[in-house]
Amino acid sequence: MDSKLRVGILGATGMVGQRFVTLMENHPWFEVTAIAASPRSAGKTYEEAVGGRWKMETPMPAYVKNMTVLSIEEVDRIAGMVDFVFCALNMPKDQIREIENRYAKAETPVVSNNSAHRWTPDVPMVIPEINDAHFAVIEDQKKRLGTKRGFIAVKPNCSIQSYTPALTAWMAFEPYQAVVTTYQAISGAGKTFKDWPEMEGNVIPFISGEEEKSEQEPLRIWGKVENGEIVKRDGIVITSQCLRVPVLNGHTAACFVNFRQNPTKEELISALESYSGYPQAHHLPSAPKQFIRYMEEDDRPQVRLDVDYENGMGISIGRLREDTIFDWKFVGLSHNTLRGAAGGAVLCAETLVDQGYIMKRA
Repeated sequence: MDSKLRVGILGATGMVGQRFVTLMENHPWFEVTAIAASPRSAGKTYEEAVGGRWKMETPMPAYVKNMTVLSIEEVDRIAGMVDFVFCALNMPKDQIREIENRYAKAETPVVSNNSAHRWTPDVPMVIPEINDAHFAVIEDQKKRLGTKRGFIAVKPNCSIQSYTPALTAWMAFEPYQAVVTTYQAISGAGKTFKDWPEMEGNVIPFISGEEEKSEQEPLRIWGKVENGEIVKRDGIVITSQCLRVPVLNGHTAACFVNFRQNPTKEELISALESYSGYPQAHHLPSAPKQFIRYMEEDDRPQVRLDVDYENGMGISIGRLREDTIFDWKFVGLSHNTLRGAAGGAVLCAETLVDQGYIMKRA
């Protein structure tokens, strides 16, 4: 790439926004030229606006400390400063939908971490290794919006990343039923243990909205584009429970699966380890070299040991064994703020650039 694309980050002061800030440091394709947050942060330096709320394990990058925070409402001004934006806003869904539409109509592609547009029929919701072909629906979305280069693309919920890739790798064996329990880290709620001390030594058996997302979003990812819309896949049923556990980063899933075919353990493991997608074939900057790995040890994957596999962008699967009620069961692990949030959105943006949907503003 001759020169870097200019990027804006909407909602840059929150936890996911902070993760975007760290991922953009020294990115080979992208450079941050606009930082935006709520109007109450506008006019401050980024360091002042964040204050004592920096939640990343690494220090705040020097490049961003003295950047002036803009208001997310300054749509035209920000649109003139960037080639596209990442969206990590923490607002009511109707307000997020409205602001993302405004940026798209200002001819600024939006790559969103938010759930507000995940079920808009012509907005692609993508895990790039699985359904990058869904980006084709962007052309229909642009017709609806009346834009030439502006559109919205989203990544799915963090809760599904630890099991959906495995089920995708096994599609040839025709999975048709899955029971999933997710054990979700507190950073998924934008918290650290400093913010949420009552989570230490605690498990909360409810996360608002997560079970519906865990059951329904994989079906949309496995769906197909028909008449300018993404239609959910049928023939597979997922039921889930989602628990908040005292872990900072890393969502674990325990999954039980029934197949119409009769795969062996060796066939299932081989399918996992050989699975790859567009990011691997095109050597995208944030792509894990091996998307899914299988771990033979009885006590793996573990959050403490395995969450950072492939810089947090890979999926770890283990404990694959036959079940007395279902055909097979396994445990999966993914990094919820990297693969599951900002990192997944960055990989979506890289895919969109590589496929020609995002380009320099003329």
